[in-house]
Amino acid sequence: MTYRKFKADYLFGGMEMAEKDSVLITSGEGIVQSIVPAADAGEGVEVYQGVLSPGFINCHCHLELSHMKGVIPERTGLVDFLSLVIRNRAEAHPVDPGDQKDRITEAILAGEQEMLDGGIVAVGDICNTADTVAVKRAGRLHYHNFVETMGFVDAGAPARFAHSKGVFEQFREVFPGSNSIVPHAPYSVSAALFRLVAAFPGKPSGAKVSIEEEQGTMLRRRSLLTIHNQESEAENEFVVSGTGDFLRLYEALHLDISFFKGTGKRSLGSFLPYFHRNQTMILVHNVATGVDDLGGDGVGTAAGDRPDLFFCLCPNANLYIGGLLPDVEMLVNRGCRIVIGTDSLASNHQLSILEELKTLQRAFPGLATPGLLQWATATGAEALHLEGMLGTFDAGKQPGVVLIEGMEGDRLTAGASVRRLL
Repeated sequence: MTYRKFKADYLFGGMEMAEKDSVLITSGEGIVQSIVPAADAGEGVEVYQGVLSPGFINCHCHLELSHMKGVIPERTGLVDFLSLVIRNRAEAHPVDPGDQKDRITEAILAGEQEMLDGGIVAVGDICNTADTVAVKRAGRLHYHNFVETMGFVDAGAPARFAHSKGVFEQFREVFPGSNSIVPHAPYSVSAALFRLVAAFPGKPSGAKVSIEEEQGTMLRRRSLLTIHNQESEAENEFVVSGTGDFLRLYEALHLDISFFKGTGKRSLGSFLPYFHRNQTMILVHNVATGVDDLGGDGVGTAAGDRPDLFFCLCPNANLYIGGLLPDVEMLVNRGCRIVIGTDSLASNHQLSILEELKTLQRAFPGLATPGLLQWATATGAEALHLEGMLGTFDAGKQPGVVLIEGMEGDRLTAGASVRRLL
């Protein structure tokens, strides 16, 4: 067997830093064999300056929006951002598409290449269309496809869900076991549609299942879901009382929602009861999530009948859209499991997990680099149900190997970069 041996200033194993002068040994294909002291590694060790890490996990992306890079101005606020995304999405899928489909596919391919070059090995990708199927078919990255559904009027829920099932089937035919139907956000999903989503038997990535199982009752294994959560305080206001800035969005959509008077609860508390402990839920953005939202027993620990929760941070997108960041220190102090996402090129300048980590450490200097890397590797793999193959340098896994260069001691710098070694 051919082996590769890697040594750098630091070796991060996915959970913590390895002992100094440790060497990572993999097969030629990148399957981890062991981590050994340099004295026992023998010849042929590749030596680098920087930090060796497992490949990064991007837990939230909208790859299908890659053609919108630079289209939407920064700091519009969430309501205007959503309106512009909806308008541009409609323009990108005209009745007579012409060469638009090729343009969208080229942008998707370029977005995927950027993630590959940036050391990303797996992606939780939001899909409203099947536009990304052709690019993903090449298998260059691991994907879990979150087929998104939305519709705020109960009467329209069956039709909305049927449409999403149609998209889901297009992914299922090509990537069986790596797809879920998920709700978009608390302000865009009706009670009836939430119930349909919660009852649908989504799959953990990598599960080999038949169509009969997919149409049956809830699987024994934990199903995988995600939702945009508390992206702004205006969202909370709307969900609580049916008032505030979000009314402009429905006016722009010519949608009569006068029936909605609010749930009396903030976003997280309004939708979480639809779901249960046999489900994993990745909560994305969490800009307006406060300590009271987490409850006295700690939502971060998935207490009681709640889903198994992960909190996904996309800081550069949050700054792009609204100029605000989540209370990350509060989430850490409450024991919430944190993962990292890039969001889309409609709301970000790049699809780079390293750039997200830099932003977090700059805004919250108390965040140590090993903890940030754990969110981007081991915890991210767990959130996407890929911990059996990715996220750590445990023997038998094939997590990819990336090198982070340009650090100052154990801190990320503005000029730090990442390159993929395997």
